Amino acid sequence: MAETKKFIVEIEKAREAKDGKPSVGPVYRNAIVEHGFRPLPQGLDSCWDSFCQSVEKYSNNQMLGEREMVDGKAGQYVWLTYKEVYDLVLLVGASIRSCGVAQGDKCGIYGANCSRWVISMQACNAYGLHCVPLYDSLGAGAVEYIICHAEISIAFVEETKISELLKTFPSSEKYLKTIVSFGEVNQDQRDLAGNFGAQIYSWSEFLLLGKSKKYEIPEKKKTDICTIMYTSGTTGDPKGVMISNESILSIISGVNHHLESMNEEFSEADVFLSYLPLAHIFDRVIEELFISKGAAIGFWHKDIKQLLNDIKELKPTVLCAVPRVLDRIYAGLLEKISSAGVIRQALFNAAYSYKLHNMSKGYKHVEAAPKLDKLVFKKIREGLGGNLRLILSGAAPLSSNVETYLRVVTCAHVLQGYGLTETCAGSFVARPDEVTMIGTVGPPLPIVDVCLESVPDMGYDALSRTPRGEICIRGECLFSGYYKREDLTKEVMIDEWFHTGDIGEWQSDGSMKIIDRKKNIFKLSQGEYVAVENLESIYSLASSIDAIWIYGSSYESFLVAVINPNVESLERWAQVNRVSGDFNTICEDTRARDYILGELTKIGKDKKLKGFELIKSVYLDPVPFDMERDLLTPTYKKKRNQFFKYYQNSIEDMYKSTK
Repeated sequence: MAETKKFIVEIEKAREAKDGKPSVGPVYRNAIVEHGFRPLPQGLDSCWDSFCQSVEKYSNNQMLGEREMVDGKAGQYVWLTYKEVYDLVLLVGASIRSCGVAQGDKCGIYGANCSRWVISMQACNAYGLHCVPLYDSLGAGAVEYIICHAEISIAFVEETKISELLKTFPSSEKYLKTIVSFGEVNQDQRDLAGNFGAQIYSWSEFLLLGKSKKYEIPEKKKTDICTIMYTSGTTGDPKGVMISNESILSIISGVNHHLESMNEEFSEADVFLSYLPLAHIFDRVIEELFISKGAAIGFWHKDIKQLLNDIKELKPTVLCAVPRVLDRIYAGLLEKISSAGVIRQALFNAAYSYKLHNMSKGYKHVEAAPKLDKLVFKKIREGLGGNLRLILSGAAPLSSNVETYLRVVTCAHVLQGYGLTETCAGSFVARPDEVTMIGTVGPPLPIVDVCLESVPDMGYDALSRTPRGEICIRGECLFSGYYKREDLTKEVMIDEWFHTGDIGEWQSDGSMKIIDRKKNIFKLSQGEYVAVENLESIYSLASSIDAIWIYGSSYESFLVAVINPNVESLERWAQVNRVSGDFNTICEDTRARDYILGELTKIGKDKKLKGFELIKSVYLDPVPFDMERDLLTPTYKKKRNQFFKYYQNSIEDMYKSTK
């Protein structure tokens, strides 16, 4: 049997448990950097340097493109070149400086991805401002919290979001002095901003402010903060993750090195579709990477239902996605195939099986079935623009069957990656043409060191034959700490190692599989975190229940729960609603489940929970949670892994029946 290829090397030995500290597995890094990471090029100290180098090299290349709207319909892409963007950036930067905003000040950007978002971001890069994305998906009040916490003095905002931004007054009045619309501004908005001592400008008005002014572009250091990205804290307020120039430049260098080692590197010929929020690190870093290559970035037109239409028009070579989008593409393809008639369906399935079989034998996907690619899979490829060569999935796990299917039929590499805002996005990325890596996030990028730390409470041992434990990461790409929260920084940064809170399992080839979360926090398929203990305490307020266990699969977008109903309460309800039978029988009645679910939904809405925090399906267990079934510890804490094992069939039924 062929020996497994190994993509990592050990650089430090494992450590046994000692002085109350858990054991730690060996430290590994990508095999291509066994003798040290590749240094950053000379003269590259900031994201601004990176952009300027591209402007010099690729001044006439298309840089930012948007679809022109004709009679309310999206038409062709219209482009700005690198040189045109550069000139606009200097103009925007001069206008920012003319408002008294200086290096080190905080600049908010609020809205969907567009050219003006990137231009504003590059103006921050140029003048050393800390770019702080604002986004409302963190929940009501998050925008106001971030403006006040980060002390944002100027904010760029999409026209449709101005009213949301103005709602942050009077709380933000002390900080927010200048508002710039990506579009127009109406008189009411001007009056309202004026009441709180703030100036508001349309985009064209703002550009005039700096037209006749000249400001020196300041020196910037690698260690300077480039952006502060707020992430949804698992409990309490959002946390501001400070990311330096060096972090972003390091990740770009690591991705380049990784792809170069496989002859898959990005180039100025690449075209990228920008639709994942620039307010998140995943898209921000990828866009900085494409800008450093002189590649083209085309923006979606802000309608998720029309995303495939944007893809067809733009013909991207690279697509970054979250599993929910890829699940949609997968479901759409399955539907098309199944409605194509019996013979065509049989031919397609035979072609699929043949190509997958060859890929599994070690053939690269371009060599596995070239004739079938032309005859059978060409239509799918054309439906995705015809030029797609790489689909990168992140933010949550992609199910193995979707990953396998898309790898075969799209004729593109489909790779999963893993990282956090604190690690500046990608820390692991799977390798193209390695079918064994399906279901994993691949080996570490050649920019980080990685080890696993045992978690004895959860039964994870980093020193066992199959090493499992909390993923810990070290490298230049790590964040510089949480803004104004040194206490939280110290909790996760220990001896230069960042503790991710995710449980990983090393595979024999050196790729990583994410298998659990250290704290009881779920990440749903849309990438939202759910602090489950907090929700259980809220839902326990319902008088109709005695106990509740909530579960959220990272492959699904909603929560389900197992409930011990309150006997008196449920029997009283049954009597009134003429539902007959003993307590066990009532628990099996769908009307009883609907009643309990209604009570929980009332509480959830009353407590202003977010949509994804509402429970969508329940299973009623008449037997109280107990130690006999190994569901509780002697101190009555829930053993969550045991709950999952015990109720697995019920969970699967709830997810199936709710779709």
